[in-house]
Amino acid sequence: MSKSKSNQTHMTTKAAARIQSSEAKTSGGQVSSKGFAARAARAAANNNKNG
Repeated sequence: MSKSKSNQTHMTTKAAARIQSSEAKTSGGQVSSKGFAARAARAAANNNKNG
């Protein structure tokens, strides 16, 4: 069963920044453009753009 849109939490820029920071700390300062942190940043940007 899938969740309705009203139950989903949208990615925020603050949350994406925390994810990127954590990934950078664990990988010597590098953040992959194909990793989860990059996906989180794109989702946050799209959420900000779409309101």
